[in-house]
Amino acid sequence: MTSKKRSNMRIIIHIILIIIGITMPLWLGIDEVGLAHLLHQLRNDPSGNTLMLTAFVLVMLNTVRAIPHYIGALLLGDELGHRFNLPILKVIVPVVTVPFVYVIINSYNPLNYHFGGPALILLISITLLHVLGKGRLRPVLKSFVLTQILFGIQWLDTVTFLSGYDFGGGPISSEVKAIALTIDYGYTLSIYSIVLCSIFVVNAIVLAVYLTVSEQKWRMSRDLDIARGEMIESRSGREALHLVHDLKTPLSLMDGLNSLIRLKSDDKEIREYSDKISTAIQSTSDMVSEILYVEKKNWCALGDLIEYVRANKLADQSITYTFELETDDSLELYVNKIRMTRAIVNLIDNAGDAIRNQEHGKVVMKTRFIERELWLGVEDNGNGIPPKQLKKIHQPGYSTKSHPGVGLTFVQAVVEDHQATLDIETTPGKGTIFWIKLPEEILRYEDTDY
Repeated sequence: MTSKKRSNMRIIIHIILIIIGITMPLWLGIDEVGLAHLLHQLRNDPSGNTLMLTAFVLVMLNTVRAIPHYIGALLLGDELGHRFNLPILKVIVPVVTVPFVYVIINSYNPLNYHFGGPALILLISITLLHVLGKGRLRPVLKSFVLTQILFGIQWLDTVTFLSGYDFGGGPISSEVKAIALTIDYGYTLSIYSIVLCSIFVVNAIVLAVYLTVSEQKWRMSRDLDIARGEMIESRSGREALHLVHDLKTPLSLMDGLNSLIRLKSDDKEIREYSDKISTAIQSTSDMVSEILYVEKKNWCALGDLIEYVRANKLADQSITYTFELETDDSLELYVNKIRMTRAIVNLIDNAGDAIRNQEHGKVVMKTRFIERELWLGVEDNGNGIPPKQLKKIHQPGYSTKSHPGVGLTFVQAVVEDHQATLDIETTPGKGTIFWIKLPEEILRYEDTDY
């Protein structure tokens, strides 16, 4: 699934959350949570215990009802801000969405949803989460912090002396506070509510700071790993390029000596051997050029590429390597044959590592022609890639083995150099297949335009 499709899916999920919040009063009312019974009991036989229990159930109901549309608005704003690179959307979307939700609910709900002090504080909290977080806090973590704040702030609706400041203006909250004042429990209820509010809000602040610092440390560690991997890859690449460049000198010397042999000898058999040596030298020289010059590409028959992969992959007694080729060998690819071969061999090596200790381990190279694309696949029957590792395997330096991993980073670079894509299909307990999907622009049939 592409990043855009994943983004669209997340947007849909966030909108669904907002819709759930809009419809909550239809199926989660005061009867369903027992609040109606408590209110009836409080009216007929008011007592401190009943009052406190009623206030608690009321706050819980208000919190549960509010969570979907507040979290949905927060995440939707975060996603849209990230997608369109407009951080201001992270604030504007919740500020517009939440009041709109209240308007819709009040249009059908007989009990008026009061948009007052708590709602404003929550919107300010969302703004502060974005501003103070500065992108260091992931949306899911923001949602967790906001839930803590939401539960704490809802308690302010039951503080009696805040009624004049637009807190607790709903009919049920107003009635609960009125009864509390009637039985001289107003002060007790207010202190009880303020203490609980303080506990949850302080806990949310501490949690936000802790998560922000932890997230920052994690990102610094990740960036360090990436930098380390790029350094290793760069150093290895430079050393390899120097080594390959040095091969040009002995190749030129060999070619010169071979030419002298041809000039000095009229023996037919020696000249045939000399021609073969010349062909081998030229082939090796072409390989060196393809390694040295990334942009160097030539038309190469698919059959030749597969045979080159076979020749470059040493046999492993404990692993069965097979080929399932469903395409025409005459199909030609405009590729850097050496780099593409190394990319495929790297995938085969990774697949071999995945099944190293399995009794019936098998690695299969596949070719398919699907929707005018050539798919080159490497499949293993190992244990699959866990979701956590799947998110990291493209990072330079990441490896599940004892040495730094640059193989898949190299594969990704080769794939991008050929305007291709790299897809991964993995099933826990069954195995993994890597697909290199080459576009039709670099394909043709032999001696014809594709």
